[in-house]
Amino acid sequence: MSNPGRDWDDGTPERLYVITGGRSGPLLPATLDLVTLIIAKSGPRPGMQPEHAAIMRLCQSPLSVAEISAYLGLPVSVVTVLLGDLLSAGHVLSRPPVAPAHLPDLALIEAVIDGLRKL
Repeated sequence: MSNPGRDWDDGTPERLYVITGGRSGPLLPATLDLVTLIIAKSGPRPGMQPEHAAIMRLCQSPLSVAEISAYLGLPVSVVTVLLGDLLSAGHVLSRPPVAPAHLPDLALIEAVIDGLRKL
């Protein structure tokens, strides 16, 4: 039984259920993990669910799913449902993070240094 004195915004399961419409995953399959980067195509639209609008405002610059979750104070599972909605509606874009550059071979670096010394 819920406590009538408890604040609605405290992350209760009831609030999370309402935010996601009772869904535990996105409507369309989306490959989102903690480091997937999200960027909004525009600002929030009138009539958007408040959490969707908050994501649109946050993602004017690329943010990871983990960062969005932290900024909104919502579980990653809830954020992935919301992002799935925004992705399927075409409001945001997602992309995997940039892969780290491969370090050049040590022998190549030594050869370049040796060549520079001979100049």
